[in-house]
Amino acid sequence: MPLTGVRVIDLARVMAGPSCAQMLGDFGADVIRVEDLQGDETRRWFPVKNNQSPNYQSVNRNKRGIALNLKTDEGQKILHGLVKCSDVLLHAFLPSVARRLKVDYESMRAINPDLICCQVSGFGAKGEMTEKPGYDLMVQAYAGIMDLTGDPDGPPMRAGISTIDLSTGMLAVNGILLALLARKSGKARGQNVNVSLLETSMALLAYHITNYTIGDKKPRREGSGVGHIVPYQSFLCQDGYILAGATNDEAWQSFCRAIDAPDLAKDERFLTTHDRLRNKPSLIPLLQEIFATGRVEDWVARLEEHRVPCAPVRTLMSMVDDPQVRANDMIIETQSPDGVPLKLVGTPIKLSETPSSLRYAPPMLGQHSDEVLSELLGYTPAQLASLRDSGVIG
Repeated sequence: MPLTGVRVIDLARVMAGPSCAQMLGDFGADVIRVEDLQGDETRRWFPVKNNQSPNYQSVNRNKRGIALNLKTDEGQKILHGLVKCSDVLLHAFLPSVARRLKVDYESMRAINPDLICCQVSGFGAKGEMTEKPGYDLMVQAYAGIMDLTGDPDGPPMRAGISTIDLSTGMLAVNGILLALLARKSGKARGQNVNVSLLETSMALLAYHITNYTIGDKKPRREGSGVGHIVPYQSFLCQDGYILAGATNDEAWQSFCRAIDAPDLAKDERFLTTHDRLRNKPSLIPLLQEIFATGRVEDWVARLEEHRVPCAPVRTLMSMVDDPQVRANDMIIETQSPDGVPLKLVGTPIKLSETPSSLRYAPPMLGQHSDEVLSELLGYTPAQLASLRDSGVIG
């Protein structure tokens, strides 16, 4: 595995940071998950089953877990010892909290100049909002993503997944790998890596921003469709919804053949992309009337026969056992440390020669405290018992 020999200290909370550390762990990094003695708050997020939260379990495999009280001198000593023998430290504290806990980059660099310190924040490392906590839904609202989500005449809506949190975690992986590469090439020693939910949001808005800044197009909510291709949205059938579209004029002709609508293919209102965009209010009801006459499965077969982009609108529940998902190992199975079967989401990056692996199930709180501190820092059983009795470790 490409990251074997890399050690990561994961102090982060709430999705973005832990998901980053999990992916590093999937590819061989020794990830040490450090929680306080009460445990990460996501351990208690609903639903809780068998005394474990699926929210926590979703982003914490391939980690060794320790519980550590960083507010004690001995807890700080332990952390500093781990920093000295690690390559990466990941946290999501506000700058003032990071300084108070002495996990800010300047403090960490003084201990280990080769350390890569990655900070995940809500609103970035600069500006007047650096001390403002940020969460996925908050930033969806602030960055304009909610304003783009939902039906044209409806209220702003939340995206159905925690897209900002999880995308920020993936960007953090990229930043850490770039810093490791720079260190290996000799172009840098350690360095500070900053990612934020706000900056991720701006990156994901992508062409919506340039459509406005360059093309003078004010974005609007498009429901299940997109603003520059018509048709390309969901349609209600007899037994559910189908997503179907024509991405160019040639595809529009194929679309019309597939749904047996020769009159629409010749209709001057809909001949070109610009025609269909301009006359969308007239076109979509006509298409909806056609799709309402058949079943999803039948429409998919007809559209695919004519190589028209389409897909049934599936449920999450159906995807867990989907053959294509299973064929690509995107559902993996293990069991928790207490023996409870777990189905987890697989790694979305596949490497032919150094693939990911599942080595550790998500740890119980403090599961590896003794193992890690004895292995890496040389603590004896008696010392560990004393630390536990004094409330330093759990």
